[in-house]
Amino acid sequence: MPAPSKTDRNPGAQTVRRAIQALKLIASRTTEGMRLADVADTLGLERPTTHRLLKALAAEGMLTQHPGNRRYSLGSLVFELGLNATHQFNLIDLCRPMLNTLAEQTGDTTFLFVRSGNDAVCLSRVQGPYPIQTPAVPVGARQPLGVNAGGLALLSALTEREAQEITQAVAPRLVVYGHLNPEQIMEHWERAQANGYAQIGNRAVPGVTGVGLPVINEKGIPIAAITVAATTARMTPERVQEILPWLRQTTETIAQRL
Repeated sequence: MPAPSKTDRNPGAQTVRRAIQALKLIASRTTEGMRLADVADTLGLERPTTHRLLKALAAEGMLTQHPGNRRYSLGSLVFELGLNATHQFNLIDLCRPMLNTLAEQTGDTTFLFVRSGNDAVCLSRVQGPYPIQTPAVPVGARQPLGVNAGGLALLSALTEREAQEITQAVAPRLVVYGHLNPEQIMEHWERAQANGYAQIGNRAVPGVTGVGLPVINEKGIPIAAITVAATTARMTPERVQEILPWLRQTTETIAQRL
């Protein structure tokens, strides 16, 4: 039997390695999450050891445990760390040419959003040439998922259960968005599911309506959202249908280049 490596003989390093293995494993089950017993069996660990490990990760925000089925899934801190690392993957730089093109095509303001926990964060914004531009969500702004078109697009790519859990979690923060409530967000989620795109108005910014689509990677995970926003009067049903082909082309191109 080979001698244990220096890493194996270091309890601290061993714990870190196990934590990373657990995070990778649970990340591979993003949709349904994982039970403690399944994590323990897959990693070959004793259940008490796995329980302590997962509880510690949950306490730090790296994991979250669903109250209904007790399964573990990735927590908000993972998204926070990912957001801080986005510059390393040139997401903003990669999307900027497509946002510029989309703004020129539509004449309106285009946005890049990413998910951070239960929020959508604006990473980039490009104004189009149309004379009347909207009061825009500023770069760096953070709003609950479902409040703006980008957040709704990201939410629409999740399961109904995940969407309901998120809307309940952000419920106390919704009152400032036109007295929006979780039930109304889920109605928007259902419409986005039915229509194949997200649309919401007069919530994130009064008098403004946006349409958006998620950028889905090859594993089926929503990693960003692209939106177009204009005054509500300008964003007619006919205008939405005119914008959608350009918006779809933009999100598909970004997904391919990623």
